[in-house]
Amino acid sequence: MASPDKSRHIEIKDDDQTVAAAEVTAAEHAEGTVRTSLHATSRHTPPGSRARLVDAVVDLPEVQGSSRLEATVPLGDAESLERLRERTEDTVTRPAGSTALVDADMPRGSQAGASQEPGGQTSGS
Repeated sequence: MASPDKSRHIEIKDDDQTVAAAEVTAAEHAEGTVRTSLHATSRHTPPGSRARLVDAVVDLPEVQGSSRLEATVPLGDAESLERLRERTEDTVTRPAGSTALVDADMPRGSQAGASQEPGGQTSGS
C-alpha cells in the first residue's frame, strides 16, 4: 500500500497580491524525493520574488530532510533556475514543453546558499 504524500502551498506576495506560488509534495518518508512546481503570475513580478519563492521551498523542513528535489519551472524563468542551482547540488535541467524540469540533490548538513529569510506565506494543504 502506498503511503500518503504531504503537500504544501507557498505564496510570495507583493502588496497583498500573489506574484509567485509553489506546490510542494513530499513523500511521508523524509529521506525521499520532494517534488515542487513553481509558478509566477502573468502580472509584473518584482525582482527577487522568484528567488524568494525558491528559498521558501528549499527551507521547508521536509525539503531540508530530503535527499532529492524535482522541480517544474516555467521555461525561461532564469531567476528561479539560478537560485535552484545555488541551493542544490548536481543540478540537471532539461526542457519539457513550456517548462524546465530540474533534478537535483539536496546538500547535506547545512542550509547552503541561504542568504536571506524567505518571504511569503506558507500554508499546509
